[in-house]
Amino acid sequence: MKRLGFVGIIIEDREKTSKIVNDVLSGFSDLILARTGLPNAKENYSVITLVIDATTDELGVLTGKLGNIPGVSVKSGLAKK
Repeated sequence: MKRLGFVGIIIEDREKTSKIVNDVLSGFSDLILARTGLPNAKENYSVITLVIDATTDELGVLTGKLGNIPGVSVKSGLAKK
């Protein structure tokens, strides 16, 4: 059962990993309802927040792929119903 949720992503080295993160997110575009991002070129980091509609398995695959990228931290949650 799909549920509404969020994914918070912190990218610690924008120049090195932002393309990899964007490629992963493109592969899961069918789950993403909204995306906001705050790049900080001066400090070389970014924060991305996603609103998603996904099953627990789909969320696990997405966050697992993102979390395996060096320099990327991920937190997520799904609504109870």
